[in-house]
Amino acid sequence: MQGGIVIAFFGDCVGQPGKRVLQQAIVTTRELHQPDVIIVNGENMRNGSGITPDLYMSLRDLGVDGVTLGDHAFRDPRITPILDDPTAAIARPANLSSKAPGKRWIRIPKSPTRPRDVFVVTVLGRVFMTLPADDPFAAVDSVIASLPEPNPIVIVEAHMEATSEKAALAHYLDGRVAAVIGSHTHVPTADARILARGTAFITDVGMCGPYASIIGRNPVGVLRAMTTGVHTNFEMGEGGERACGCLLEIDSTTGRARRIERLDFAADLSRAPFVRA
Repeated sequence: MQGGIVIAFFGDCVGQPGKRVLQQAIVTTRELHQPDVIIVNGENMRNGSGITPDLYMSLRDLGVDGVTLGDHAFRDPRITPILDDPTAAIARPANLSSKAPGKRWIRIPKSPTRPRDVFVVTVLGRVFMTLPADDPFAAVDSVIASLPEPNPIVIVEAHMEATSEKAALAHYLDGRVAAVIGSHTHVPTADARILARGTAFITDVGMCGPYASIIGRNPVGVLRAMTTGVHTNFEMGEGGERACGCLLEIDSTTGRARRIERLDFAADLSRAPFVRA
């Protein structure tokens, strides 16, 4: 549609299974939807927790324009120099301490086929979350006020546990940002919609990873911990790999959403990278 910017957003990419199915999904998404921008949450790429410089670069090599993080942003300290690099297309949650390393938002520059910049910001929830975070509502207000252009196109990722907190943030920002995209719980929800003032919202886009698991982890260890209380190292799950996310169409003039729909791609285990070509 004329004047529209198409954005594909994929949820938490979990370990190597997630990276493999994401690789296939990006190819298919380009064939079917020709997105102008691809955004991926990469905070679970390092065996389910954290991200490394090499893993960040592997996403960029797949054509990902922006990489977001969440409560596992600092799990692997090797990512810190990348977070501090002003040219790197990766940002930590905006409502962490001002002393925390990393940028608060990503700027994806306009291109010959895309007339406007796209800004991406992630905020952590404060309900049922273990990593201390500041007020997410105030944090997004602060980021929007600091952006270098009027009426910017802003994608907000709500990396939160509580569905009510995600919905509250979406309604708070309705009409001021293009979309509020929920993540973190690794389970896709069926409520993608556009709110009254033009902001797209979905409670959770789900994960890219093995769905024959407990939110990405091998069920054996998780069940042992839950049934005995004994500390257990959770191994990566395997099987049922899917890449879940959402597709947005944003009006480049108003900066508001025209369309939001779920993306859900099942891995083709007969093709690379699951099977070497």
